[in-house]
Amino acid sequence: MKIKLINPNTTWSMTDKMAACARQVAAAGTEVVAVSPAMGPASIESHYDDALAVPGLLDEIRKGEDEGCDGYVIACFGDPGLYAARELARGPVVGIAEAAMHCASLIGTGFSVVTTLSRTCGMAWHLAERYGLARFCRNVRASELAVLALEDPRSDARRVITEACRRALHEDRSDVIVLGCAGMADLCAQISAEIGAPVVEGVTAGVKLVESLVALRLATSKLGDFARPLPKRYDGDLARYALLPAPQP
Repeated sequence: MKIKLINPNTTWSMTDKMAACARQVAAAGTEVVAVSPAMGPASIESHYDDALAVPGLLDEIRKGEDEGCDGYVIACFGDPGLYAARELARGPVVGIAEAAMHCASLIGTGFSVVTTLSRTCGMAWHLAERYGLARFCRNVRASELAVLALEDPRSDARRVITEACRRALHEDRSDVIVLGCAGMADLCAQISAEIGAPVVEGVTAGVKLVESLVALRLATSKLGDFARPLPKRYDGDLARYALLPAPQP
């Protein structure tokens, strides 16, 4: 099985960290290919960043189809381009916010999301609503750490995030924590041990969900909204994203 883990930002140190976490949980025989696009923002912290990360992400999905990938994980908590990626891919595509929130809803009665900057809290709430999990989401809390601060050992990120998680348990009356940034993936086990509660991060959860779907021979339905995009002309800088008609069986 080959799973492509796509970090939609262009910060490769973060991609490498995610890859290490993903490979620790992947089953024997599962190959995890971790990439960042050649173009896009260095971090994703706004709707603007989110939108401009999507072309590079979709380019990696297209390449993955040529490379024979069985499934994909979109490793940004905003789940950018998720539905468009599902239209392009033959196999399953899972976003890490989607994966983490679903897993959290299975192991507790309520979860809190601990994320980066407060400006991204609304995006996390919108995703909980989209996935039908708002009733499980007790709160979305910001650590006020920029995404790239997670790559800087001087930021004291683990302590800051751990304290935010601890407050969420007591103040939100949550029993599970969801880490709201892919760059926090390597902190999950340590934080869980320190606060004495389950902590879910979406990179590893996403890999295991994709593994399960592929093993069950389940892929995204092509009968409705996730059917392959219609071939048409794209102009200007987007001309290379135009799709050819699907090959006939």
